[in-house]
Amino acid sequence: MRSEVTKERLKNILHADKEEMNEVTREACLKEFARVAGEYFEPEGEISMSMHRAKNCFEVSVSFRANRVKNFSLVK
Repeated sequence: MRSEVTKERLKNILHADKEEMNEVTREACLKEFARVAGEYFEPEGEISMSMHRAKNCFEVSVSFRANRVKNFSLVK
């Protein structure tokens, strides 16, 4: 019985430790997503990101509009 209480307590502590993203981290993340998007697309406007807490994880979506896709070709 005591081990079940301890296990549940540790599970709750770990769950609480996974706090939502703070503003500084969010800005850095969006800046990095914008950089990567610019390597593969010609983005138009701002990049947006949404996060939703699921049972044991976060569901993250990144969204942006692009004018074109930058296709790569091999030089022979």
